[in-house]
Amino acid sequence: MSNTAQRPDAGAPQSAHCRYVLRLADTSLILAQRLGEWVGHAPAIEEDLGLANISLDLLGQARMLLAYAGELERRGRSEDDLAYLREESEYFNVTLVEQPNGDFGQTIVRQFLVDAWLHELHEHLQQSKDARLAEIAARSLKETRYHLRFSAGWMIRLGDGTAASHGRVQAALERLWPFTNELFASDEVDREMAGAGIGPAPAALQAAWSARVAAVLAEATIVMPQAASFPWFGRQGRHSEHLGYVLAEMQSLHRAHPGASW
Repeated sequence: MSNTAQRPDAGAPQSAHCRYVLRLADTSLILAQRLGEWVGHAPAIEEDLGLANISLDLLGQARMLLAYAGELERRGRSEDDLAYLREESEYFNVTLVEQPNGDFGQTIVRQFLVDAWLHELHEHLQQSKDARLAEIAARSLKETRYHLRFSAGWMIRLGDGTAASHGRVQAALERLWPFTNELFASDEVDREMAGAGIGPAPAALQAAWSARVAAVLAEATIVMPQAASFPWFGRQGRHSEHLGYVLAEMQSLHRAHPGASW
């Protein structure tokens, strides 16, 4: 059976509400996949377990959101269908989470930037007029607080550590910083959701995020980069070259054995 046959009405347009939930789901899903690549390879057992637990938390959040997106979509697609049987342009994660792990320092920088953003996002989503989304956000916030403590703690340890660790973290931050622009850029989906009281306007999160990031960077003796433009917009399905490789690995088993279950 072809993949198209397994994705009913794959070409039909999605509502802004469904697209918004998919953006949240895909961001957690792809970041979970990236962190899963560290299992068995982290610098020490404690960090190995820490990254694995964060990955599992994010996967759990993604599953709740994908299941809800499937209900909003009304095409009969399950969370597995949405996770494994979409093409690259049909994923709507922020571009930051698909960036390669690099070394441990780069992974921590990426995680910290995302954690600080998700913390503010989940705080706001608790007040959503969408009761289901508010419930998911409240559950996710408890996990996000732990994730942020983990990543912020490592930012400080590495940034204010040796000259080598400081240099790597600073370089990673410079490389990843342009991708943070997407976290606060609005489009029609964001504006419709903000107008309906379902999600916050992205720009409303920026001040608190910037203050939190600046405080941790100061303690880590890391310099905040200058603003820079960016050409990606993963939340609209326009990704960097890295997402295709992530999906090829993530989807390989499911596509090789369509319809299989445990």
